[in-house]
Amino acid sequence: MLERLEGVEKRYREIERVLSDPDIMGDREAYKKHMKEHADLGKIVHVYRRYKETLAGIKGSKELLHDPDPEMKALAKEELDSLQEEKEKLEEELKVLLLPRDPNDERSIILEIRAGTGGEEAALFAGDLFRMYCRYAETRNWRVELMDANETDNHGYKEVIANIHGEGAYSAFKYESGTHRVQRVPLTEAQGRIHTSAVTVAVLPEAEEVDVKIDPNELRIDVYRSTGPGGQSVNTTDSAVRVTHLPTGLVVICQDEKSQHKNKAKALKVLRSRLLDMEIRKQQEEIAQERKSQIGSGDRSERIRTYNYPQSRMTDHRIGLTLYRLESIMQGDIQEVIEAIRTHYQAEALKAGAAQ
Repeated sequence: MLERLEGVEKRYREIERVLSDPDIMGDREAYKKHMKEHADLGKIVHVYRRYKETLAGIKGSKELLHDPDPEMKALAKEELDSLQEEKEKLEEELKVLLLPRDPNDERSIILEIRAGTGGEEAALFAGDLFRMYCRYAETRNWRVELMDANETDNHGYKEVIANIHGEGAYSAFKYESGTHRVQRVPLTEAQGRIHTSAVTVAVLPEAEEVDVKIDPNELRIDVYRSTGPGGQSVNTTDSAVRVTHLPTGLVVICQDEKSQHKNKAKALKVLRSRLLDMEIRKQQEEIAQERKSQIGSGDRSERIRTYNYPQSRMTDHRIGLTLYRLESIMQGDIQEVIEAIRTHYQAEALKAGAAQ
């Protein structure tokens, strides 16, 4: 580990020298690239330098243990215990920082939410989840752009697709993929019985054109009039677009915009992200078979979380986390949940790395 850290610090100093050269300012792309690498490596270097200072402190305290003055020896022993504890903490932090980074972590995302079993109640909960994620995005100053929505009469969603723009959005949202279950009494339930419904969430890293090349000859594009609640303003022309990717059979429909061209652009953006996601999942499955581990697979068939309204309880089944503050969670206060899941998967990755 120390060898790797020395290499990281050496590279960090090299980039500092490059950035101090006035000529670099003339190449904006190169400057931006070096600044990002400098910032990424800086997180590791900052902790590593604290670690080296701690090691030097431990060495000094050990030497003072041989001091003839009993008071000095006692102080040195106390200092040594504190520094040993700090050393262990920094070592764990460095192990996490040195884990292979998901290259998609800093990307924006395509968020897809679909009502599952439970009819109208599932559609209403799909709307609740979408608002929860939108409120969380607001706290991070990320922009939410609605891509497509199939709204029900009661303001729920059979399906809603949105683009969440923001650096690090995929890192925060990627473990939200899966089946979300809700237990509550529907407004239409006269007997007060609790119903269970399900909603599926898919989180895709936003793909750029350079990531996924789409051959126009492999697309079938159909246009038609928009439908659905509130569609009066958009259904007077053939503005809705259905894009079918023939090799995979993937179908994307966008009808939210009045312009056919805008709907087509949005549909292609969603299609690119789905194709990139397919490639990522294929790679993960191959890795999982080799390591016999499902770390970070985000299997969408898996029930990942239950929201129990009568008990004001949210339980994440993957990590056994239960919180009794459902109201604030549904208002977008989910950072604690995101951090707990991220920490869990980091620990799993560390264990898998140690076992290899």
